Amino acid sequence: MSHKELIADENVDLVGIATPDHVHGFQAIDAVKAGKPVYCEKPVTHWRQFDLTHQLTQEVEKSKVPLQVGAQGMSDSAWSQMRKLVQDGLIGQPIHAECGYFRVGDWGERGMPIPDPNAQAGPDLDWEAFLADSPKRPFDVSRFFRWRMYEDYSGGPGTDLFPHSLSPVLHILGVGMPGTVVATGGKFRYEEREIPDTFNMLIDFPEKITVAVLGTQGNNYSATGDRGAPGRIPVIRGWEGSLTVKDQEIVFIPAEGSTKEAQKFPIERKESTEWHWQNLFDAARNGTPPISPMALAFKVQTALQMGILAQREGKVAHFDPGAMKIVLG
Repeated sequence: MSHKELIADENVDLVGIATPDHVHGFQAIDAVKAGKPVYCEKPVTHWRQFDLTHQLTQEVEKSKVPLQVGAQGMSDSAWSQMRKLVQDGLIGQPIHAECGYFRVGDWGERGMPIPDPNAQAGPDLDWEAFLADSPKRPFDVSRFFRWRMYEDYSGGPGTDLFPHSLSPVLHILGVGMPGTVVATGGKFRYEEREIPDTFNMLIDFPEKITVAVLGTQGNNYSATGDRGAPGRIPVIRGWEGSLTVKDQEIVFIPAEGSTKEAQKFPIERKESTEWHWQNLFDAARNGTPPISPMALAFKVQTALQMGILAQREGKVAHFDPGAMKIVLG
């Protein structure tokens, strides 16, 4: 059964998308056009599919069909509480933030063992559907089962892990579209794959805020500690002080010269994948806003696509809001 047949089934009320990255966007658009609420695993699109990211955003906005991105760390109330503190002016004018993802191993890319590297597709495997808009090539069992190792289907840490890290930070800051992105990285430990194992980005926003997103799969020490799916605990800096998380509290650290005092705030709710799904059910049933909506994902994915393109080409990526396109220079 194809995804189009599944979506067309009148018994299907809601669609969950957990396919390879490069087909997420096409399947999500088909579901939204059919009026079916969507849970779409991150990333919403592939690193080369900015136009598709924009199209999906427009379809969701036009249809009002709820779409929840599977960045389940957004269910942690710490991020919405920090957003409120920033909006209330606790840190003053935001100026800088950092986040990231650190781990050891490429098990997520290598996937399951393949006993027969020359295995061929069976009659129920639709290789053309798998390829979608990626370059056409003969069936390859490694590409099918270990698709995260290949740049045609995956962006590596930039689109596999960083959506978890960057989504809370952009939610907290309340920024618009990214302005300029630079990025570095490469295959520094796991040479047998196509995508980077180490990736670092600097994102400048028109609001005069820089966000640093750092990560490697060669070492798991994050310095600030880890908190669920987002990985490294973010630090949000403003003219008057900084916000981060320690244990089960949000911590405010005054900046040098500030007259404000250090404060702590208890976190109301931990990350919960069940809550994340329930939030989508509530959105479908009564219009509750998704906590990880397409509008946020558009900003996140655009920044990540800019970073990957910048790193690949050794250039600076700029976002042109008038033309709605990424420009490398």
